[in-house]
Amino acid sequence: MARRPRKTCLWPTVLTEAILLQSLLVFGAHAADTVTSAGSAANSAQLTDSSDSVSRLGGTDLYLEVTLNGAQGGLAHFGYLDGELWASIATLHELGFALPSSTPDPVRLNSLNGVQANYDASRQAVAISAPLSMLKLGTTVLNAPENSRPHATASPGILLNYDIFGTEGQQGSSLSGFTELRAFNSSGVFSSTALSQAIHINGAGWQNSSVRLDTSWSTSFPDSLLTLRLGDTLTDALSWSRSTRIAGVQLGTNFTLQPYLITAPLPAFFGSATLPSNVQLFINGMQQYSGQVPAGPFQLNTIPNISGAGNAQVVLTDALGRATTLNFSLYNEQQLLKQGLSDWSAEFGVVRENYGLTSFSYGHDPVGSGTWRYGVSDHLTVEAHAEGTSKLINGGAGAALLLGSAGGVVSASLAQSAYAGHSGSQYGLGYSWRNDRFNFSVNGIHTRGTYTDVATLYGSPPPSVSGQVVAGYSTEHLGSFGVSYVQLRYPQQDATRFATAYWSKSIGRSLSLSLSFNQNIGNAASRSMFLVATIALEHDITVSSSVQRNGNSTGFVVNASQSPPSEGGFSWRAALRQGNDQNGGQGEVDYLGRYGQLQAGVSSIGQTRYGYAGATGALVLMGGGVFATRQISTGFAVISTDGIPHVPVKLENNLIGTTDSQGLLLVSPLNAYQNNQLSIDPMDLPANVRIDRVKALATPTDRAGTLVRFGITPIRAASIILHDDSGQPLPLGSRVTIQGQADNGSMTGFDGTVYLDTLGEHNTLIVHTPTGVCRASFDYHNVSETIPTLGPLLCRKDISP
Repeated sequence: MARRPRKTCLWPTVLTEAILLQSLLVFGAHAADTVTSAGSAANSAQLTDSSDSVSRLGGTDLYLEVTLNGAQGGLAHFGYLDGELWASIATLHELGFALPSSTPDPVRLNSLNGVQANYDASRQAVAISAPLSMLKLGTTVLNAPENSRPHATASPGILLNYDIFGTEGQQGSSLSGFTELRAFNSSGVFSSTALSQAIHINGAGWQNSSVRLDTSWSTSFPDSLLTLRLGDTLTDALSWSRSTRIAGVQLGTNFTLQPYLITAPLPAFFGSATLPSNVQLFINGMQQYSGQVPAGPFQLNTIPNISGAGNAQVVLTDALGRATTLNFSLYNEQQLLKQGLSDWSAEFGVVRENYGLTSFSYGHDPVGSGTWRYGVSDHLTVEAHAEGTSKLINGGAGAALLLGSAGGVVSASLAQSAYAGHSGSQYGLGYSWRNDRFNFSVNGIHTRGTYTDVATLYGSPPPSVSGQVVAGYSTEHLGSFGVSYVQLRYPQQDATRFATAYWSKSIGRSLSLSLSFNQNIGNAASRSMFLVATIALEHDITVSSSVQRNGNSTGFVVNASQSPPSEGGFSWRAALRQGNDQNGGQGEVDYLGRYGQLQAGVSSIGQTRYGYAGATGALVLMGGGVFATRQISTGFAVISTDGIPHVPVKLENNLIGTTDSQGLLLVSPLNAYQNNQLSIDPMDLPANVRIDRVKALATPTDRAGTLVRFGITPIRAASIILHDDSGQPLPLGSRVTIQGQADNGSMTGFDGTVYLDTLGEHNTLIVHTPTGVCRASFDYHNVSETIPTLGPLLCRKDISP
């Protein structure tokens, strides 16, 4: 690779050497492509030298493999003179150097301040070490979040959720039922809820009532993060505005359509590595990320598993084992939107009145409402809200600002209204800060004049003063302490003010204590105190005891309960009360099964005694089957094994159930708009079937189901033994086809055996042997799930015409 050129004929030698090296490089790069990624292969490209300044040195021309700060730099042209390496400015620029314009061309590498060049003649390589201030390297981005968008589907179906509850007591009986009827397909979801009641009072007979609650149709557009809803809905609201129940149309942002989308600002940690290094991120002492970075600047994005203020450390360990620690302060707050992200909603309709009392009661005046939030930067989120109806206009704006990297969040809002000649305003201010031990927040809203919103016209006005202060501190050994103050005042009413103090402490793994004190500031005699002790026992049994002091009376309560296992089973709950004229107890038994949940119990507290029972569950009609199951509030799937019964199905590698006699299984709950992996074991299937796949992804839409098939096809298969006219097995390798089928058939094996899986009820085999063609006919009748062996069958030779 290195040689001494002749002075009088330098350029032919250099040209010949460059051509040979280029050929070797192309071959080497092609070989490297088979074992390296595209990014690594890019580093193998030759760096061209557009300047002949090195050649004019009169020394030795070298083409060396370059390593710059531990990273591969490819093949580059250097000059070797008087024991020193020289390089042209063009070569150094391509390697990543950013040199002043006054730098001589060519330049001796070791003359550059802070640069060290170690030339290895045996390997024809050079290792260059340079300060980052002299280099212009790209920024490496680590742990960049991906917003995966799986394609969600919904199959046609109908679902009925139900919740039935009945009582029987001294005064009479009652029976109530809440139902939700849901119909869905790929176009959207129709939903209607209702509440029905029947009350029997001794001596007065039965009184029945039924009320429709909400009816709506909705469809979503995941790529645009939008949901359109027609019918009964709630208007969107901010922390300083109020929602209103309307019937109409709503269109707005729905972040749940992309569950992997990160809406809050994402902390980024910046640093530089002189050599290829391992980078580790610790947040509050817990490792959150570990990876590799090349030499140069890097940016590490992460989702911190904290809320509030925290400390982050980035530890860089280079190839020489030297560790460098970078310290950062951070603050994570969910009320902020990341830069450039928008969240909005618009509604138009009429206000729903007497909700829960009458089925169809609406206002006459149309109502419009709009809400908008926008992340101006990762530290500032602005928001606005406006609403209006006949004679009313209301609008306002607000903002949330992160003070520095860990200074907490301050928020403010201002709204103005005008109604029937009267005007009013509302302003709010708040601040919050917290870390893993301390939390503090203060916020307040105050109205002036006649401040009116749409909710005021159909209900109560907003409070004229609303304020809250909360502070808490957690210690390692003494537990958690906290205090709060709440003030609330409505127009034409006296203010309500309460102060609260609490303490809680966990002792070991099973015992926890809590103590709280509540004082009405306006009434010294109105105070209460609670002391609760909770013990967690084996088998999911929990026992708690509490003492409550209200004014001058004291009450005692003892509760014991056992939680139902997630896979189903029995659970129970029992309670005893003493004091405050509430002496008595309660007992209940529950059963959680595959088809729903049942409960039954008795209660005797004070002068009230009654027994009760209830049932919750759902009925689903989908995929050609009817299913009874637990209540379904989110997405689900119906699994089809194409009529094959009793096939075990796994969800995320956990057994979830087996298909019924129709080869169907309902799986719930599933995460909507997320990939849920379902699988079956082919060893659980009969031998006479063909399966397209053993794993499938179920991605349902919200509140809807999707049909999942594994592509299981029954086949007519058999191992057939064929003999010739003399009773001997047909020769090995004879080609066998089925008459009337266009496939290539199969080959006979030992003893004249051939396997065929496309048989019909009546079959004629055409066999091509070394001595000619023969035929065999037979009927196929198989009632078992195994693959039968037929024969031996006589294969008769075709008679020549």
